[in-house]
Amino acid sequence: MSGNAWGEESNPEEKALFSFGAIADCQYCDVEGTRRQYRLSLKKLEDCIADFNGQALAHVVHLGDFIDRDWKSFDGVLPIAAKSKAHIYYVLGNHDFSVEDRYKKHVPKRLGLKKRYYGFKVGGWRFLILDTNDISLYAHPAGSRKAKKSAAIYESLGGDLPKYNGGIGEAQMKWIEKQLARATKRGGRVVLHSHHPVYPFTNHSAWNAREVVNLLEQHSCVAAFINGHNHRGAYGFKKGIHYLTLKGMVDTEETSYATVSVFPSRIEVSGKGRQDDYFLEIRE
Repeated sequence: MSGNAWGEESNPEEKALFSFGAIADCQYCDVEGTRRQYRLSLKKLEDCIADFNGQALAHVVHLGDFIDRDWKSFDGVLPIAAKSKAHIYYVLGNHDFSVEDRYKKHVPKRLGLKKRYYGFKVGGWRFLILDTNDISLYAHPAGSRKAKKSAAIYESLGGDLPKYNGGIGEAQMKWIEKQLARATKRGGRVVLHSHHPVYPFTNHSAWNAREVVNLLEQHSCVAAFINGHNHRGAYGFKKGIHYLTLKGMVDTEETSYATVSVFPSRIEVSGKGRQDDYFLEIRE
């Protein structure tokens, strides 16, 4: 486990308000991998859940791409996830929709989701789970209204953006704005999760990442944005907001996940396997 640190001068005697587990890109399928160790994800996930079960966690979040492909792959990972003592909140990833068209609309329900994007509270903190596959070329059945609309938006953006990325639609953007305005008014803090990163801007970013970042910067309640998708991991800091991409669990024989502890003045990310540590100071 390597370590990156930012703001290590924080008060070491400060007690954590709560902690949660975070996993990115388990991405299981029953296929012999070359670049990625797909079959090993079952054992890594099982060991991860066992580790989390030994901790006092408020919840666990999986940051998208629970499977790599095939509807039957969910049968491999979901029974393992069901062993978690802490509730698991799922973020939808692009590979979660790498299933036959007839199954695409059932993916959220398969993961126990009533909505594709949603929020929940832990103490005075608000967590927003976003859907960056809302507008995409893979998450909707061919010929459907959403598929046609997504294709039109893709062409309007130049038609040359990575097709494994997606974006956040207008209705969801309005929902995010409403949630952030409410949290700012009430003096709460917000952490956002999505599959695709929004900053730093790279070829892994959501299609409308700049629009999302601009919205976040208008609200002082936002403390951090934590996501998956870029398996190498990444970190950025812009106008008081920490942007952290966790490394993918699937990539190597070594695992990757984290325990995230929230303090009044900082967020500590304790990585396991190849996931780095981070100490993120929270702005006043």
